[in-house]
Amino acid sequence: MSTAGRPPGGKGAGGRKPAGGGEGRRQAPRDARDGDRKPGGRGASSAGPARKGAAPARRPAGRSGGSGPARPPSRSRDEYPTVQAFIAIGANLGDAAAAVRAAVLAIGAIERTTVTASSSLYRSAPVDATGPDFINAVVAVRTGLTAEALLADLQQLELEAGRERPFPNAPRTLDLDLLTHGNTVKDTPALTLPHPRMRERAFVLKPLAEIAPDKVPRAALARVSKQVIERLRDTDPQA
Repeated sequence: MSTAGRPPGGKGAGGRKPAGGGEGRRQAPRDARDGDRKPGGRGASSAGPARKGAAPARRPAGRSGGSGPARPPSRSRDEYPTVQAFIAIGANLGDAAAAVRAAVLAIGAIERTTVTASSSLYRSAPVDATGPDFINAVVAVRTGLTAEALLADLQQLELEAGRERPFPNAPRTLDLDLLTHGNTVKDTPALTLPHPRMRERAFVLKPLAEIAPDKVPRAALARVSKQVIERLRDTDPQA
């Protein structure tokens, strides 16, 4: 800072020297109390010289050693309390296999949600629906979202994939069903958990049994054994 126009020894001089060198360099008279003060030191102020032994200036909360971030770092998605949830994926319009694979990646990108397991792809005949055969899969996730918030994100993914609902059980570019969400049990107009028809459908139970056999009783698999479903060989939804 330039000292032009300031009288020598005026308020705020305090024996402080201008940084750098060059012509016109001036030195103000030293104050006896300023013997331990360093020019340009951290916390220097025009309010007056620092006293020997004085407490250091208070730093803003959240800083450590003057070099830390101004605010606490954001918590990663793994640091939030999570529950396990299972999501069924299906499609029977367009490139259905590609749509299912893309859905697995999109689910893993949902806020505070991580895909922990994904089944093989399966081909199944429509059940209570029309159109070509479906390509299906089931994924397991850990999520910090409520069931309602997770469902809303899944419905948004359906919209982004071009899902339309011209009539009940119409063919679809993408269908995402929230099967379970931790131990949540509810029955509302917007959401029923566990999914009310999951144990009636081979295209849910077969891929679910592949990644979570403890979730699928053998008796449930036996009840859907006559439904047409085929596991596609050498398929990985995340490939």
